[in-house]
Amino acid sequence: MSRIGKQPVPLPDKVSVTIDRNTVKVIGPKGELSQDFNPDLTVRQENGSIVVERPSDLRHHKALHGLTRSLLANMVRGVSEGFRKTLQIQGVGYQAMLQGKNLQLRLGHSHEVIVEPPAHISFDVPKDSRGTIIHVDGIDKQVVGQVAADIRGWRPPEPYKGKGVRYLGEYVRRKAGKAGKR
Repeated sequence: MSRIGKQPVPLPDKVSVTIDRNTVKVIGPKGELSQDFNPDLTVRQENGSIVVERPSDLRHHKALHGLTRSLLANMVRGVSEGFRKTLQIQGVGYQAMLQGKNLQLRLGHSHEVIVEPPAHISFDVPKDSRGTIIHVDGIDKQVVGQVAADIRGWRPPEPYKGKGVRYLGEYVRRKAGKAGKR
């Protein structure tokens, strides 16, 4: 049996779950998420947790078992705590600012980049970071990661000077520049 799939997903006090055939809806203090799952798997609620069971030991069912349990755990965590990705900007003149709900980025392009947040996503630029730190917050782990990747995609870190947008703590392997004439 899948080591991940066989673990029940504990439900915090403020989170409620509705299971309708192969659709699971999770409602919590931060919002609500809904997801359709493979009808072969059985998802049920018992003793304050969600349990996922598979019908057989086929490779396909084993893969779906762990995946389904992980997606449910992420939904429960998202509506109770939320998810956050932190980006760091490095480079002279590169900075981020909030413009209402939108994120305005100065990344060395001829124009400023305006990023509009999708539903249930919010941006935060701490005042003490001088516009070099961006927090992407939301309840859906996949959407938070995709928005952070899109922001990073506007100016990925380059290997010579290290300038660009990177995840906080990301290591960028540096290259030596030209050796010059001798």
